Parts: sequence; C-alpha cells; structure tokens
Amino acid sequence: MSWIKNRPLSVVLHAQLLVTLIVVIVIALLLDLHSAVSAILGGSVSIISSAAFAIIISHHQGYTASGTIRTALRAEAVKVILTVILLWAVFKNYENVNAFAFIGTFILTVLIHSMALFVSDNTKQR
Repeated sequence: MSWIKNRPLSVVLHAQLLVTLIVVIVIALLLDLHSAVSAILGGSVSIISSAAFAIIISHHQGYTASGTIRTALRAEAVKVILTVILLWAVFKNYENVNAFAFIGTFILTVLIHSMALFVSDNTKQR
C-alpha cells in the first residue's frame, strides 16, 4: 500500500486482509453465506479503521516528542471513532448478521493490528 509509508503498519494491514480472507473462506465452507458476509464485515471494520490510523501516522511530519504524541493520539481517536461508527452501522443495517462470525473476525483482526510492534521498520537485511 503505497499511501502508507510506515512499513510495520503496511505489513499489518496486509496480514489483516489475508486473515480476513482465510476466515471468510473457512466460514463459507462450514456455515452459510450470511456468516461469510458477517466475517467480511467484521474484518472490514478493523481493516478500514487500521488503514485510517496508518494514513494519519504516515503523514506525520516533524520530530518533536509532543508532535509525535499528538499525531498518535489523533490517529488512535480516529480509529476508535471509526470503529464504533462502523460496528454500529453493521448491526443497524444488516439484520442477518452472524454475531459470532462478525465479532470473531473483528477481534482476530484487531489482535493482528497490535502485532505492528513486532514488525521491524528496517528494510535492510543483515
């Protein structure tokens, strides 16, 4: 994702997308179409909010500690607000939602977002 300049966040977004696709395929094979759509929506909520977070972080300029903290707090606030709005929108507008598939996929992708701390920002291999 070229609009995201932060390598760990880019890697995490790709991982979230891959895990969402795997979960959707497994749920589609084991359950029904509404459950698979619910899983897509659950993963999408997390991916969209993580992408918004990554875009804000990627556009950070400046090297002061206060500027970095302000950017991180702004990005996290946008992510939380977007997550709440998207969760509400799905439950409000999709009456056949399978809550287990939806929330399960959402939680799994949220946990993957926290793995950005473990991804090296160094692109050179030793």
